[in-house]
Amino acid sequence: MSEMVSDAAVSAEPITPEPVRRVAGPLLTQSWLDLSFLHWAVDPAEVAPLLPRGTVPDTHDGLTYVGLVAFRMYRVGWFGLPGVPYLGTFPETNVRLYSVDRHGRRGVVFRSLEASRLLPVAIARSVFRMPYMWARMAIRSDAGTVSYTSRRRWPGPRGARCRLAVRVGERIEEPSALELFLTARWGMHNAFFGRSVYLRNVHPRWPLHRAELLECDEELVAAAGLPAPAGPPVSVLYSPGVPVRFGRPVRPAGLPTP
Repeated sequence: MSEMVSDAAVSAEPITPEPVRRVAGPLLTQSWLDLSFLHWAVDPAEVAPLLPRGTVPDTHDGLTYVGLVAFRMYRVGWFGLPGVPYLGTFPETNVRLYSVDRHGRRGVVFRSLEASRLLPVAIARSVFRMPYMWARMAIRSDAGTVSYTSRRRWPGPRGARCRLAVRVGERIEEPSALELFLTARWGMHNAFFGRSVYLRNVHPRWPLHRAELLECDEELVAAAGLPAPAGPPVSVLYSPGVPVRFGRPVRPAGLPTP
């Protein structure tokens, strides 16, 4: 259960479209491409027990959000070395929550991360304690429509599936306050051997587009220990992607993703 942090004791950092911290000598580099962001509003009390110790749900107008984010991970590289073309490039779909810690640092907390490469999944799970899942996955793009498919192989629940399709719309010149809240995230909270860690990231301002949800048949939210969505998402966004750099945490925090 998350260790409670009083709202009065937390002065959260501002939500900004550009990074709030710098990263020198990056631990990791990678790109996130062809992203679709789906979000559902939830009561903060429902997700608070699922967050790492020392964090609480980050809220916007009294609500927090469950995110389902599908994308292509591209060329993960370590310590400034060139990104890996095969093992570092794969489809991924994650279920995430929104968090803020006692220092006011906003971030995301991953409940599950589907990926199609077994070796990165095994390393992330065993070494960094990240909830990666090995899945059969594909991403297809055709005439402004992007589709994502995933079926979990290991570990369970085996067969948990996700099928998404969006039609990409117009570019968003000025994101709303909610759109910034959901996408302008400059770090990740994680529990590592019982200790809470924070891993910061930097990347250019998101190029965001409106998106029309054409299909959503998913079991990943419920498989991640959250209530299954009761209706359509309140926000659907698309981005062609950004290059990303990650700083070195005080303690190891695992393989970061959006």
